[in-house]
Amino acid sequence: MNDYPLLGPVIILVGWTLVMLIWASISIQRGLKTADTKGLTKGARARDLEGRMDDRFSFPRRNYEHLVEQPTLFYAIALALALMGERGIIALSLAWAYVAARILHSIAQGTGGSRTIGFAVSSLALLGLFIIALIAFLN
Repeated sequence: MNDYPLLGPVIILVGWTLVMLIWASISIQRGLKTADTKGLTKGARARDLEGRMDDRFSFPRRNYEHLVEQPTLFYAIALALALMGERGIIALSLAWAYVAARILHSIAQGTGGSRTIGFAVSSLALLGLFIIALIAFLN
């Protein structure tokens, strides 16, 4: 068994983020076919296409951006726990729950569905990881 089990969820979430990057890129390219690009500079960002193409083509890009926002806290706390030698089943379960919830959140947002439950579950799992890390650090 790996000496750092909390790194598994970290690695998988990085991989999932790369999947979303590819999905977002493909979706934007598809959306460009019907987008109103008049007046955009050559170096415009995909975000600049908001309101210029069908929103459904922007959903995966928005989710990719979300995966480089809150998950940075997850990466920090998971790495901190791993460095502190945390190997408990509760922390590991919360880490995997976080990753699963973020993947469900991505699928929901990428397809235009509601992502509320995925966000709520991932946020609660992140809070739980923080509490475990804080207790471990203070002991």
